[in-house]
Amino acid sequence: MNIDDAAKILKDLGYPTRLQVYKQLVKVGKKGVPVGELQEKLGVPNSTLSHHLSALISVGLIRQNRISRMLYCIPEYERLNELMMFLTDECCIDEK
Repeated sequence: MNIDDAAKILKDLGYPTRLQVYKQLVKVGKKGVPVGELQEKLGVPNSTLSHHLSALISVGLIRQNRISRMLYCIPEYERLNELMMFLTDECCIDEK
């Protein structure tokens, strides 16, 4: 990961709704959460949720998987780990 990738991810997580979405997904784990369930939990309009999900998908923090008629959002832990490693290795190197 480079500094531009990290900045883009941090920028896209910098919205309260996106952070709430990501928090919900990370808590649930690799099985993911149906989009409708996310919408109910967060109480946001479908169009708003769709906008925020698209942003999280574009930076690789989540992916979507359709099972029958249900669309699931699944966190991409590897991408989060890459960000955490970048921040630790590149930004906090003098603290080691």
